[in-house]
Amino acid sequence: MEAVRMAVAGAGLIGKRHLEEIERSNVVRLHAIVEPGPDGAPLAEQYGVPLYATLSEMFATGKPDGVILATPNRLHVEGGLECVAAGVPAIVEKPIGDTVENAVRLVEAAERAGVPVLTGHHRNYSPVMAQAREIVASGRLGRLVAVVGTAMFYKPDDYFDVGGGWRRMPGGGPILLNLIHEVNNLLSLVGDIVRVQAVTSNATRGFPVEDTAAMVFTFANGALGTFLLSDTAGSARSWEQTARENLSYSTFPDEDCYHLAGTGWVTVGADHAGPYLSRHSILVGADGDLRRERRADRPTGQPDHPLRRGDQG
Repeated sequence: MEAVRMAVAGAGLIGKRHLEEIERSNVVRLHAIVEPGPDGAPLAEQYGVPLYATLSEMFATGKPDGVILATPNRLHVEGGLECVAAGVPAIVEKPIGDTVENAVRLVEAAERAGVPVLTGHHRNYSPVMAQAREIVASGRLGRLVAVVGTAMFYKPDDYFDVGGGWRRMPGGGPILLNLIHEVNNLLSLVGDIVRVQAVTSNATRGFPVEDTAAMVFTFANGALGTFLLSDTAGSARSWEQTARENLSYSTFPDEDCYHLAGTGWVTVGADHAGPYLSRHSILVGADGDLRRERRADRPTGQPDHPLRRGDQG
């Protein structure tokens, strides 16, 4: 089978990750790098491919089979529209656009032209998420009533210097850079979100964009959720630090990032206090896997008995 020829636009943190993955692939070949900044030339030399300053310059010399757009957020729609106009499929790193209006423009243009455009939601293919979706769909949790999520971590100062500091400015910030992954996960686990209440703060870093946010979600199925987000918090409760998909992050096997709870009571046995009921919930992210199911047990006939943590398994 002939290898798929992919170009990578953007040579920042994520663009370099895509280059590494393409190099390791047996089915994809790097066609070119598009990068106007100083990082482009050494990378093009390292990978032995042509370097172009713009997408239009590359398209004028020959079209790849696809383009990965790993440019700053504010350039995603512009680059996506160029790919659509050239008839070249694109993987657009999240977010697909820096505003809803711009995202709609790109999606509608791609649909009219019949050019595939995919957003970089790689967690859709995570085995952790696949297992979590399977448990929810099986009904073992009963009716979902609540979800608690966290994405709290500390980004070092030099992270914000990359690419001329665009992550400090509107279009950057952890809502568009990080929360978009979390919302995508919650949509796949719990369903559509119909209402959001939120507050944000930039009190710690003082950038023109938020560094911390707190949210309350109402889902279409009636479940409620809360979510805490911060890129300046010394915490281990995030996907990156619990799912163990990227081993460059420190991991904490006793932590989780999502806790989903439902109505599923089942009788599981008895002890001196009487029969016990087990309410099942799942903790996503722990041990690089699901923390399987956690039970909170109480005796039947004693509704006011304090909930007690049961076995994991």
